[in-house]
Amino acid sequence: MSKRPKKLGKKQHDFTAQIFKILSKDPSKSFNYKQIAAALELNDTKSRNEIIRDLKLLKAQDKIHETEIGKYQIISKAEYYEGTVDMTSRKTGYFVCPELEHDVFIPAINLNHALDGDKVRAYIYNRRSSRKPEAEVLEILERKKEEFVGVIDVQKNFAFVTTANAKMYTDIFIPKNKMGEAEHGDVVLVRMEDWPKKADSPFGSVIKVLGKPGEHDTEIHAILAEYGLPYDFPLEVEAYAKRIDTSITVEEIAKRRDMRETLTFTIDPKDAKDFDDALSFKQLDNGNYEIGIHIADVSHYLQEGTILDDEAYSRATSVYLVDRVVPMLPEVLSNFACSLRPHEEKYTFSAVFELNNKAELVNQWFGRTVIYSDQRFAYEEAQHIIETKGNNTIPTEISITGKEYVVDAPIVEATLKMDELAKILRRKRMAAGAISFDKVEVKFNLNEEAEPIGVYFKVAKDANHLIEEFMLLANRKVAEFIGKQKKTFVYRVHDEPNEDKLINMQTVISKFGYSLDLKSKQGISKSLNSLLENVNGKKEQNLIDTLAIRSMSKASYSTENIGHYGLAFDYYSHFTSPIRRYPDVMAHRLLQHYLDGGKSVSEEDYEEKCVHSSQMESLAANAERDSVKYMQVKYMQDHKDQEFLGVISGVTEWGIYVEIIENKCEGMVRIREIRDDYYTFDDKQYALVGEVSNNILQLGDEVYVKVKNADLVKKQLDFHFIRKQE
Repeated sequence: MSKRPKKLGKKQHDFTAQIFKILSKDPSKSFNYKQIAAALELNDTKSRNEIIRDLKLLKAQDKIHETEIGKYQIISKAEYYEGTVDMTSRKTGYFVCPELEHDVFIPAINLNHALDGDKVRAYIYNRRSSRKPEAEVLEILERKKEEFVGVIDVQKNFAFVTTANAKMYTDIFIPKNKMGEAEHGDVVLVRMEDWPKKADSPFGSVIKVLGKPGEHDTEIHAILAEYGLPYDFPLEVEAYAKRIDTSITVEEIAKRRDMRETLTFTIDPKDAKDFDDALSFKQLDNGNYEIGIHIADVSHYLQEGTILDDEAYSRATSVYLVDRVVPMLPEVLSNFACSLRPHEEKYTFSAVFELNNKAELVNQWFGRTVIYSDQRFAYEEAQHIIETKGNNTIPTEISITGKEYVVDAPIVEATLKMDELAKILRRKRMAAGAISFDKVEVKFNLNEEAEPIGVYFKVAKDANHLIEEFMLLANRKVAEFIGKQKKTFVYRVHDEPNEDKLINMQTVISKFGYSLDLKSKQGISKSLNSLLENVNGKKEQNLIDTLAIRSMSKASYSTENIGHYGLAFDYYSHFTSPIRRYPDVMAHRLLQHYLDGGKSVSEEDYEEKCVHSSQMESLAANAERDSVKYMQVKYMQDHKDQEFLGVISGVTEWGIYVEIIENKCEGMVRIREIRDDYYTFDDKQYALVGEVSNNILQLGDEVYVKVKNADLVKKQLDFHFIRKQE
């Protein structure tokens, strides 16, 4: 006789995660099933039985123990961890924890009000229906951010603010009395104040109205506000800076090495206002060359413990948006007192090197100096001298004076000799395993209203490399000088690349016919350099340059010296840009402290400052990237009727990303809007495949597109697909 089929009933509920959450909140207390049911607001017999069952299951797994009959307590070694939440754009997230080998999926229901980047305590458990672990957030330890930028939707007695950030899965509820001056549709900055347990949305208040969506200043200020970056200096900081004595005095000169008679000049971008480095050149009687790298002595004016220093440390970096700079220091210092302007005496902190004809280091000296800059060059002017092998007439079209002029012969000779030495230094660096990242930078020609009227690309040439090599030499030798004394210092460190990311990159670049040698550290750097050289000038260059940079570990500041992989240096620091980077100011202070015979400072204090500086650098980089995206979208708004040839830079199940070749603007074509066939995503080929035609759209294919939508608020482009390039 066959068994009677079981009646189909309600699916059993798994309470293990919720039980674990209750027990872990008070590890010293024991709970019975009734207390747990009450905490979960459950009073039906079925749920109580399931709670009893799950308590026994957790006990059998040695995650809880029975302190007395029917009462349970968490075992401290159970599987809960501290880490951060990395949200996806689909209202789910991943729990990221250094102790775990892999990131763990967090279903939306298990987020428990955690947001992207929050530091949380989470419980890891295996779902019964699959082998893959999942996480549940038990407690939010620290919010990554509490201020958000969004557009306000005002109702009769309340409002909601919706952000453009795809990872922010909730809007923010604003009571009527906390709207301030905001009107319906304004872009606002809001502070999240509370998130009641049973509320769908957090509660907040408007702290600043930024303007109307789509207006230029509104969107730029919104970018800064989104990352918590300042715009103006507090009045008391500006007032303090203006009171600083910036005069050059006989008494101070007497304390320094006087290099005012040595030939000195600057090479910077033509639109630069702050010149924080200069080079000096002198041929010595023994045939060698004395080359000085002179850096603005910001620490002379920026005294520790002042409100000015507190503000500079808080900012930690200047922020370079497309149409403006948000400086680390007030203008009186950044553009005047500390800027190494031509024909002015300036206080500097210098690294002076004696090099022979093979660019070998014979001697070095570090210390405070006073200099006089004889000439200011733009990169284009110095490049003209190098390319023409000494033509000292700067033509009108590249002259920063707006007219043709003649450069003195000693400066021309110095430029050519330093270019020659820089090229030898660069060759040695590459031979040692350095990686050559000359990524194309997207730049915009702006009109008087800061509207983009053209796009161009900034490419590093010999003049850029000349400056780069001598700055690298100074940074490296200062770090080595202190590092070998085993004293606390601020290093710029760069770890080896992430192997998984390199393997993923290998998959993508193979579509273009390239490959990497992943067998050894030297093989990786050599094949990466070869790859970057091979793609130079090709349609896929920007995509592959970006992939290569993303495969690298992120450089950061630390007191622990692990070397710099990308530059192939055992010691490296940032010493050469104190006007725009606070770590360079710290490096100057520490170097002088040790030159004066000071003892090693607290590593713990400086590590905290390093972490802060790295975090602020990351926020500034995000803001700079967003401002470029914003300008690209704004530029493309005026080109909606134009067909563009682009290259497929990404393929997903929901569509293809296309980067326009002539201006590097990237947008999306949604899969449902490609009309010539019904396409499905093939994850093995990284391609969309037409069901009828078998037509393939894959990475690297050239396609024609038109702008469908340009959303300034989301900084997002959508394209119409026209056709594939045959």
